Amino acid sequence: MKHAIWFVAVLAIGGCKKKDESGGGTAAGTGAAPTTGGPVSLNASGATFQKAAQEVAIEAFMKANKNIKVNYGAGGSGKGRQDFADQVVDYACSDAPYKEADLAKVKGGEFFYIPNVLGAITVSYNLDVEKLSLSPDTIAKIFAREIKNWNDPAIAADNAGAKLPDAAIVVARRSDGSGTTENFTRYLEVASPTVWKLKSGSTVEWPADTQAGNGNGGVAQIVKSTKGAIGYVDLSDAKASGLKWASVKNAAGKFVDPTPEAVSAAADGIEVKDNLIFSALNGKGEGAYPITAQSWCMAYAKQTDKAKGAAVKAYLTFLITDAQKLMPEIDFAPIPKSLQDKALAQIEKIQVP
Repeated sequence: MKHAIWFVAVLAIGGCKKKDESGGGTAAGTGAAPTTGGPVSLNASGATFQKAAQEVAIEAFMKANKNIKVNYGAGGSGKGRQDFADQVVDYACSDAPYKEADLAKVKGGEFFYIPNVLGAITVSYNLDVEKLSLSPDTIAKIFAREIKNWNDPAIAADNAGAKLPDAAIVVARRSDGSGTTENFTRYLEVASPTVWKLKSGSTVEWPADTQAGNGNGGVAQIVKSTKGAIGYVDLSDAKASGLKWASVKNAAGKFVDPTPEAVSAAADGIEVKDNLIFSALNGKGEGAYPITAQSWCMAYAKQTDKAKGAAVKAYLTFLITDAQKLMPEIDFAPIPKSLQDKALAQIEKIQVP
């Protein structure tokens, strides 16, 4: 029975490779595989940032591959990295790579980063102001609690002519180990180095008078339910929660809204390392949304189970080809074709017994 399962999954891999001439992935439906054979179940965990991306990709993949079930638990990037290191999942997702000191804890040996998501981290707010613009220094001061009122002169300077209320600012941030936090705080380090002193990481020592939420959804809920609140939330969750978000001043001096198009502009000309690690933060283009984050899936180079290993390759191939066409529907941007090709090459290196 195992041989039958493996054969079906391999067919799925082969089916996923037919390129779409448009350059946006493979032709729709080419990930389909026969439904005969026993079931394969893949378990994964990780970033809440790409929860929506995983959900739509998994739904489409399982519709085309009836014998493969994929379960994704969005517990945060930190949990994904820990679960992957402990080999309790078949693949994991993270918005930030492992720190060098933590690589020795990865029990399964060599692994690959497979980039699959580009998306915006919004600065979402709950205020009776329809249009809000914020510069990097102003954002840094708000989240460092140096600015505590909405009518502060720095906010007023970013919003000439806007009627800003005399109201307290409530800062919402993540309580869990978060790749979204890491990317947001890295952005502040890069874009506002003279103001931001809280450093960067999946967790930081936030001021005591901030409110903590679990996952992007938890932060979104705080912002939605609290007048005067502001928080950093991925665009997909912000939109799903009905939040408003600020235009953010980019490196070219332009205030830009978080859209898939502005995310794609931020990815133009990014430098990608051999292991496919890169950063799309603070892109230089005039149309680039500056708080653009990337996210990866991680898979071990040497799989230990034939059926699961082949299914992992099939799903990851689908994720960075066919599934990329689904990304704009949920407010993510497809990864660039050049990066897609490099990711496919990494997936090909995954060894199945």
